[in-house]
Amino acid sequence: MSTLLVTSLRHTSSSSNNVVLDSGGNATFAANTSVAGNLLFNSGFGSATIAYGCRAWVNFNGTGTVAIRASGNVSSITDNGTGNYTINFTTAMSDANYMIAGTITRSGFPQTGTIGPRDGGTFTASALQISTCDDGGIAIDPPYVGAAIHR
Repeated sequence: MSTLLVTSLRHTSSSSNNVVLDSGGNATFAANTSVAGNLLFNSGFGSATIAYGCRAWVNFNGTGTVAIRASGNVSSITDNGTGNYTINFTTAMSDANYMIAGTITRSGFPQTGTIGPRDGGTFTASALQISTCDDGGIAIDPPYVGAAIHR
């Protein structure tokens, strides 16, 4: 069962962007939220569709002692060796059917390199093992690693 927490309501006969309180005192959803609780948006595409959000993200130092600079839903980073890290989620995903997008920066500016799930590594609802390498496929510990996990 889903619960809607309403912090403010306004009385109106119609609205296109809010949860509204009708004349009978009932809260109703307007065009940007579905009855199923999905956030919908229309940014000039012609119709409202479900907005899929970033479920976790992290910016961390991958050299020396690994340290998180900033994050959302990431509890810690484990250094497993050169170019091999585990991202541990604060709140687990619903399953392991998510994807990762990321960047690495070396020498203070973006350079060619890759970040991705580690072949044969941890890929669960609670953690994701990643690899970082240079453009030649050699594992490296970059000073800046950024990763976003979407589900």
